[in-house]
Parts: sequence; structure tokens; C-alpha cells
Amino acid sequence: MARSTQADEVPTPIGRAPAFLAMLDQISRLAPLKRPVLVIGERGTGKELVAARLALLSDRWDAPLIKLNCAALPEALLDSELFGHEAGAFTGAQKRRLSRFERADGGTLFLDEIGTASLAVQEKLLRVIEYGSFERVGGSETIRVDVRLIGATNADLPTMAQEGTFRPDLLDRLAFDVVNVPPLRAREEDIPLLAEHFATKMSAELGRKLFVGFSAKALQCLMDHNWPGNVRELRNVVERSVYRMEQPERRLDEIVLDPFVTPDWDAHVVAPPTVISNAASGSPQTFPLDFSETVKSHERTLLEAALREAQFSQRQAAELLGLTYYQFRHHLRLHGLADKEARKALTKKG
Repeated sequence: MARSTQADEVPTPIGRAPAFLAMLDQISRLAPLKRPVLVIGERGTGKELVAARLALLSDRWDAPLIKLNCAALPEALLDSELFGHEAGAFTGAQKRRLSRFERADGGTLFLDEIGTASLAVQEKLLRVIEYGSFERVGGSETIRVDVRLIGATNADLPTMAQEGTFRPDLLDRLAFDVVNVPPLRAREEDIPLLAEHFATKMSAELGRKLFVGFSAKALQCLMDHNWPGNVRELRNVVERSVYRMEQPERRLDEIVLDPFVTPDWDAHVVAPPTVISNAASGSPQTFPLDFSETVKSHERTLLEAALREAQFSQRQAAELLGLTYYQFRHHLRLHGLADKEARKALTKKG
């Protein structure tokens, strides 16, 4: 198996928000120390990238960086993966297996979701941190290693320690220092930078010459979202929106936040275009007027009229207005017409 080292490609940090820059500064000062580190953050914030940067900036940058997600394995397999096993240690163990600690010797071991490890596994981890030694499962030979341990979690480990589900002594040893990864909502000024980066990479992957950029509406949509999935969610949203672009030579205008929007399966034959009498048709206007409110009112009138004409088939209504289904859904949400209660009110109004 190929050795994973810190010399492997590690993405360059992207951001200028104070909270993000403060975290990078902490990483730079912490990286050279041969001490365990805890990385705490919500899902999708980039805890693994923080671990990789800690390793890259350390004097172990050219040594192995071994990763393991503790939540992905049951206790017996996690024990075997972390500490290895001897041939015959259990049913199916036909030959010796080297541990993750042995593979990381001289380098760094990153344990994601460390809060899910059992108390028995935690006890063995504590011994490795304290004494630098362990025994393989089913073996008696003491194995000595030089490994820097980085743990990551989104769990409240101090509370778990108080409740008895996480060893307090292991927490004390792991938490030489704690790197708190800021959520995306704490670094709003980084959203445009990250979105542009993800969009450019996705455009290149699709074989497009360049990414023209985001429209003001699309950028505002990104800024208004609360991003519970943080940077991972932002990347998915941007990449999804880029690949769905129907005119990639223009600025990206439609942000697809929700891929689970159910298509309107009831759409059949598109009705002939409907002529709607309104301000845009040339009717005289009384000035002065509020331009933004007038345009907004006109948009809502068009949406309502199209829905009625299409007998509330959203896909047909979108085609009547020359919009894609997702563009039409976006405008419905902007004008508060997307939910069932709004449609009932519109039906009664009609």
C-alpha cells in the first residue's frame, strides 16, 4: 500500500475572515510541537484539512500521514486497525496485520470522530500517547512507535467525560491544545472566495474554458443561506449549480440549493402562450413610483397568472414564462408562492 505523506497535495487555505485567519495562525504556532491536538468543528468545516496542514507545517512533513475514521468501524475492527493483530488472533485473522500506528511511525496519525471510540479502545490510545508503546491484538510483543496523534470530532468531549462515555485522562492528554474550526456562518466574507474557487474547478472538470462568474442574484442567494453543512455543503451547491448551467458562457444566475426538489410529474401539454395585460405591455404609468416594488409586483403577477393558466402545474407555468423548472421554483420562493398554503390562497383568489 502506498504511503500517504504530508508531501502529498494539501489544498491551500482559502479565506480572509478574522476567525479563519486566527485559526491559521494557531495552526502555524502549534504545528512544530510534538504534542497531541484536538480539532473541533461542525460537520463540513474542514477538520481533516486542518489536520493535514498541522502535519505539513511540522518537521514530519515528509513522513506518513495516516487517517482513520473511528465512526466507520465496529469496536473489534477499529481495535484491529489501530493496533494491528497477529495471525490467528481471531477467526479470519490468517496473517499478521500491521497497525495504523506502525504505518504512521515517524509521522502523524489522524483519528476522525474520535469521540465514537469505545472505552476499551480509548484506554489503549491513552497508553500509546503516554508510553509510545502497545501490543498487537493477540500478541505479547511490545511495539514502540513515534507518532503524533491528531483527533477530530464535533462532539462535546468535556461533557462526555463528565458523563463517563469518554475517558477524562485521555481527554487531558489529547487536549494539549484545541483547534476550533469556525463554521461558515462565522466567516461570511469567505463565501464569495470559496464559491468562485469551487465554480472554477468544476468548470475546468467539465472541460469549459472559464467560469464567467456569479450574477448579483446568485451571489446574494449564497450569502443569504445559513449553510448548516458548512464548506462541504457550499462546495456541493456551487458544483451542482455550475454543472446544471444551460448557458455557461453567461454568469451563473440559478443557485440550486436543494437537489431534492420534486419535479412536477403532472405536466402534460404546454398551453399556448397567454397574453397578460400589465405595465410591461405599454399601459400608461403614474409617476413618481417605486421602481423596485413595481417590478416585484409585476413579477408576482406574472407568476400567479402563469400558475392559473397552467392549472397550477409548475413545470407548465415555467415553460409559459420561458424559465427552467428550477428558475421558476426559485422565483416562487422569492415571492412566497412555493408552499401549499400560498397555492390554496391563490386558488381561492382566482
